[in-house]
Amino acid sequence: MRILLTNDDGIQSEGLHALIDVLSALRDAEGKPLHEIWTVAPEHERSGVSHAMTLKKPTKIKKLGDFRYSCSGTPADCIIVAGLGVLHEAPDLVISGINKGPNLGTDIIYSGTCGAARQAALEGIPAIAMSCATFSDNLEYRGLTSFLTDNLEKLVALWEPDSFININGPSTSCSNLRAVWATPGKNRYLDNLKCFDGADGYTYCFLAEGRQERTPDVFSDHHAVSQGFIAVSLVEIHPRAFHDASLNGAPVF
Repeated sequence: MRILLTNDDGIQSEGLHALIDVLSALRDAEGKPLHEIWTVAPEHERSGVSHAMTLKKPTKIKKLGDFRYSCSGTPADCIIVAGLGVLHEAPDLVISGINKGPNLGTDIIYSGTCGAARQAALEGIPAIAMSCATFSDNLEYRGLTSFLTDNLEKLVALWEPDSFININGPSTSCSNLRAVWATPGKNRYLDNLKCFDGADGYTYCFLAEGRQERTPDVFSDHHAVSQGFIAVSLVEIHPRAFHDASLNGAPVF
């Protein structure tokens, strides 16, 4: 397969390089590379940019090595630029990650990691978003990479059009982690804001860590990861109306 890798933590991130290393090392019976691995990732960290795209200025790419490029834009930009300006055709698979920190439940909305996977799925490309569900400085990615390489073909077979596969798992070297289906949970951030008046006349506002409310659900991805499992969700990419479909076409008032 021709596999495109990207992320939102940046081209130098450890999680991305963990993917590059394990996927590039896969060989067939004759010792030839099993897959063609391309990387197009943001030149700097772009966490929390969701599905943002660069529209009013050019997106720059820089070749860093064979099959490896940095991009000045967002994770979603990386998918667009890779297909149209680097590979000049769609890859067989996109893997976004491995993110430093979870992308569980409502986090999917904010996530640049998931934004890249969503953009790929919008283009009809099978896509996987992968996240290590902790913010520790010393993350161990071998558990997740072992799960990926052991089950790569099976994961691709799980993909459905108009969706992407969201995977969250623990930081561990354990190579026999159990994966379970899970529904994206519901969580709400009650952020704090710290503001400072600058000498230049601007007020500088910084989001500060606040409280998080989470809806308890034993079938959620939050719960699965808390129990030491890898949580796997098939996430729909298109907005869905909350009103009953039988109302469509009827007067609102």
